[in-house]
Amino acid sequence: MFQNIVPMLQAAASYTKEYQGAWALMGAAIGAGLAAIGAGIGIGRIGGQASEAIARQPEAGAQIRGNAILLAALIEGVALFGAVIAILIVFKF
Repeated sequence: MFQNIVPMLQAAASYTKEYQGAWALMGAAIGAGLAAIGAGIGIGRIGGQASEAIARQPEAGAQIRGNAILLAALIEGVALFGAVIAILIVFKF
């Protein structure tokens, strides 16, 4: 029963060593995609909630708008960091 498992494990071990660069590139692509998707969702929620808050309290519109821009910039910074890390992984392999 276990005689068939050992060659499969050896093949899997050589596969990961042989294609290590390909796995790194795939991981970098997935990481950059997730960073972009997360930033898009975050900025969309900020924009929607800020619009709703301004509609409820128009007199606080300037403060809400300023806070929303600041939060959007912070989220973009995190997304840029994720993209830079993915680019570094791509150029390493």
